[in-house]
Parts: sequence; C-alpha cells; structure tokens
Amino acid sequence: MRTIRSLPPALLAAALLGSCTEPTGPADIGRGTPVAAEPAELTASTRVTIDGHRFRINGAVTYPGRTAEGTLMNVRMVNSVFEDTDRPSFNPGTNTDEFVGRMRDYVSLGVRAFTVSLQGGYPGYEGARNSAFLKNGDLKSTYLARVARVIEKADALGAVVILSLYYQRQDQHLQDERAVRAGVINAVNWIKGKGYKNVILEIANEYGHRGFDHAILRSDAGVADLIRLAKNRHPALPVSASYLRNGQITSRVASASNLILVHFNGLSLSDIPARVRALRDAYPGKPIVCNEDSRTGSAAAAAASASVKAGASYGLMVERQNQHYPFDFEGRSDDPTAYDRYVALTR
Repeated sequence: MRTIRSLPPALLAAALLGSCTEPTGPADIGRGTPVAAEPAELTASTRVTIDGHRFRINGAVTYPGRTAEGTLMNVRMVNSVFEDTDRPSFNPGTNTDEFVGRMRDYVSLGVRAFTVSLQGGYPGYEGARNSAFLKNGDLKSTYLARVARVIEKADALGAVVILSLYYQRQDQHLQDERAVRAGVINAVNWIKGKGYKNVILEIANEYGHRGFDHAILRSDAGVADLIRLAKNRHPALPVSASYLRNGQITSRVASASNLILVHFNGLSLSDIPARVRALRDAYPGKPIVCNEDSRTGSAAAAAASASVKAGASYGLMVERQNQHYPFDFEGRSDDPTAYDRYVALTR
C-alpha cells in the first residue's frame, strides 16, 4: 500500500532552487516563468568520473575486487519523477516520495546508478502529458524539484543519476528545434548551477526513433550536435545518448560522447558478449553502459552476467513494476532473481 512520506523542509527548499517560479496551485501544474539560476546549495559528496572503460566514484573504481569491477550497474526508474497533467488524481510528489524512500534498498543490492527522465518513459497507456519542458525549452520548477530530490538522495547514498532529457512520446511538447536546443542548455545550466557531480546526461532515449516529432532527435548529426552543445556548456559533465534497440549506436554520436549508452531490448542473450566486444573495439577508452533491458527474472540475471563478463555495465528495466502505472518501487521484491544476481556480481 502506498503511504505519503513528507519531505524534510530543508531538503525541499534546496530542491526548489535554480529553476522557474513556482505555480500557485494545482491548476498551474505545467506552467512557470524562468528566473535567473540560483547559486548551488548542495555540497556534493559523490562525484562520478570515467577512467578509460571504467567508472570511478569519488576517485575509487566501482566494486573493487568484484566481478563487476569498474562498471556502473543501474536500473531504469524514469517514471519515479512522473507527472500527467491530464490525470489530476495522480500525485507526483507522493510517487517520488515512495521512490526516494526505497533508493537505499536498491543501492544495498549493488545498484550504483538510476536512470531518471525529464520526459519519463511509456507508463503503460498512451496520451500521458509528462514533460519537464515548457514549449520554449524552459524548465518547470515543480518537475525539477522532484528530480533534485532523487539526485540529492543518490548523492547522499554514493550513487549516480543518468538523467535523460528527451523521450519519443513527449518531445512534441517543445515547439521547435530551437526549443529542443534551449532545453539542453537549460538542463545543463541547472545541473551545473546546482553543483551536482553525480550526474551523467543522456540527451535522448533511443534517438532516431520515428516517434520523435523533432527531426534533430531522429538525426545522428543532430544528436551529436546536442551532445557537443552540452559538453561545451559543462565540460566536466559526462554526456551521451542511447540509440534504438539491439545494443547499437551510430558512429557520430559515439564519437561525440564520453560513454557509450546502449539498450539490450531485442538483442538475444547469446549475442550480448559479441556486441559488447564490438563496441569496445570500435570505441576504445569509452565505457559501455546498457541502461535499459526489458528482460526479467532468470533471463535478466543471465544478461547481467553476460554484460559484465564482456566488460559492460548492465541496466535492469522492471517495466510492469517500476514504469507502468501505477508505479511501485519495492527494492529486491521488484525482481528477486535479477537483484540477487546484482548482489552476486557486486559483492
């Protein structure tokens, strides 16, 4: 059963900094006027860096001496900050409360990164209106407040957030390509202004997907340009984008990226090792991170082992539990078999 957890006032106040003016009531969800960025309030305690094909957190290689050494084992929690402005009965704050209250459980199982999205993921029904962006690319303060709570909880737990910007069912809420570019700039400026060091930026989820309305998000050159735009604004921020299924990425995007983000949906288990090896050979010195795989149970456990053995980070997506409405976050109970394999690989 869902319970409402109240956010500590000090954390709430910090989370609301550095974005847009606040709405005045429920009718104002989705509206806001941008204001100047506030100075950072967070004293970051977690810093993610890339050392060749390995990840370091606060200078130390991840999972030292373990099977998953150097990887960033992750889980897709894109709808932990979800809203649907056409579903007034849904309480976005309570949903995020529940996830934040469980984050320690996931970290205890070996998770070191959570993929979170400013436009969410498929919630199991069509027509949701879920976007942190206004039409012109400005950012909504209420949405950013929820994202800040997740990033700052991850920071306190020694974990990372893979922050995804654009999703193929939601990019139409930005009016044009200029707004898409402005959205990247605004998101990067927000991350930088808040002082977050535990964030990896994913420009788009499955760029090239024909569900994107804006051509720049369907184009290799366009996405590579957005990656460079983000890196130029904040050189210390690791940036990439995930391509379509089957563990692939295009050369322009890969060359522009700090890491290689892939999805394993549609890739057979037996093909994972060869695909990871091919990516490592093609893009030496860049870590390979799967941050979405729709397998569950024993299949997910086997995929995690195959990925790690080949030298890539693995990303679990328990779609029906964590991403489809109503969202539930129950730690190990989401998928005991998969999470037991995470424990085996990371301890």
